[in-house]
Amino acid sequence: MVEEKQTVEPHETTPHTLEELKHITTIDTVHQDEAIKVLAQYAGDETWTPAEEKKLVRRVDRKLLSLLIVTYGLQYYDKAMLSQAALFGLRTDLGLTTGNRYSFSASIFYLGFIVGSYPAILMAQRWPIERVAAGIVSVWGMCLMCSAACKNWQGFYAQRFFLGFLESGISPMFMLIVGGWYKKREQALRMGAWYCATGYVSSISPLINYGLGHITGGGLNSWQYMYIVAGAITIIWSLVILFFMPADPIRAKGFNDRERYIAVARMKENNSGVRNKHFKAEQAFESLYDIKFWLVFSMAFLIMIANGPVSSFIPIIISGFGFNRLNSLLLTMPAGVIIGTVELSAPYLAYKFKNIRTWLIVICQCGTIIASILLWQLPRNEKGGLLFGAYILASFGGGYAVLMGLQIANTAGYTKRSVTSSGIFVGYCLGNFVGPLLFKPEDAPVYAPGFKAVLGTSVAAAVLSVVYRYVCIWENRKRDKTGTLEGFDHAYEDDLTDVKNPQFRYTL
Repeated sequence: MVEEKQTVEPHETTPHTLEELKHITTIDTVHQDEAIKVLAQYAGDETWTPAEEKKLVRRVDRKLLSLLIVTYGLQYYDKAMLSQAALFGLRTDLGLTTGNRYSFSASIFYLGFIVGSYPAILMAQRWPIERVAAGIVSVWGMCLMCSAACKNWQGFYAQRFFLGFLESGISPMFMLIVGGWYKKREQALRMGAWYCATGYVSSISPLINYGLGHITGGGLNSWQYMYIVAGAITIIWSLVILFFMPADPIRAKGFNDRERYIAVARMKENNSGVRNKHFKAEQAFESLYDIKFWLVFSMAFLIMIANGPVSSFIPIIISGFGFNRLNSLLLTMPAGVIIGTVELSAPYLAYKFKNIRTWLIVICQCGTIIASILLWQLPRNEKGGLLFGAYILASFGGGYAVLMGLQIANTAGYTKRSVTSSGIFVGYCLGNFVGPLLFKPEDAPVYAPGFKAVLGTSVAAAVLSVVYRYVCIWENRKRDKTGTLEGFDHAYEDDLTDVKNPQFRYTL
């Protein structure tokens, strides 16, 4: 690797004398975090008040969170379009009613997700993350519109695979962005802020698709109009991302020198850096033998088994209770409101109360466990109980939002964070791939085998969350016994990983 070093003059003026040249700071941006550049260039007061920091965080929230929320909401709207379009002839038109074809059309999306996640995150580390995100969003919007051109299930499979491939990088990128702007204790709430869009969008999209479902004429079926409209909105939104997303405090526009300095300096207490665009193979290898990463990976996989029925079957399951297709679509709306609230409330509690994140994951899993039992065991004439089960089935979403924040908070080293952020989404994808395949047409309308699997995997995920907690407690105590206390003096030096930095402490 050729080392890249940047020469920075602390007072941002051109040196003219030998004495001035002596004061030039040379910064190694290969081994050290790029945040060092901002700290070296700043010549003002290096202290700030809590009120000043709070004002800055509010400004970052205004500039950043709305973009993350809308983008992730569009992503979920686009990928979950399948379950709503299925009620309006998509399955019949494309030959998806035979065997497991419909289920596999949901699953193959996540094969594309797995293939695309690592290339996307490597591009985001190497090039400006906001440009990579905008490019990906625009192309996936085009791909989504192409769904309307599919004439058979084979073509639809190809479209679903490439849509997953294109959408795969957004969530890991968002994890890196939040990790670069916010302190550990602030991250969980911000993760929940954009992730809860999955629930709230589910309460809005049925209204849009209900209207589009009534369109006739033009040579297209109503489900094709759904895909065309969603794709067009997505392409337009990519331009907003390109021009307005502040990707990290080092390069973000619209901040003065002091605001940029505070934004970077306050992140020292994370002990995880802000940005380093050089891929470090040793950090990638470290993630492979880090038991905490594999526990998080396994939890993501097990939690997302339940997302199979949520993202691809809920309208179909509700129609199995005896409702017509339009009413089935509208009856999914309360589920979106409930789950969006859960997905926001769990991270909020993680933000307010210290070291309860793993317990929150367990509590959210309990909601999914109860729902799967109700949907499996209740008679079909118990519509109230069945609808309640359908509405709380996605409670796992709150725990998953907390899990993403936990993964970022407990991982240091920019390459390692990039790799593990993509890794958790490989687990996410595998769970989403397996989940729909467990719900077979011959098991309708009860889908008992599928809900048995959801029950078992939800319990297993809750157990692993407790295991993860005590692994972190054990590691923290082991570090305390060495006499090395938690500290942040060298947070940006050497781009150390959490394993290599003895001052790092794990969040619970």
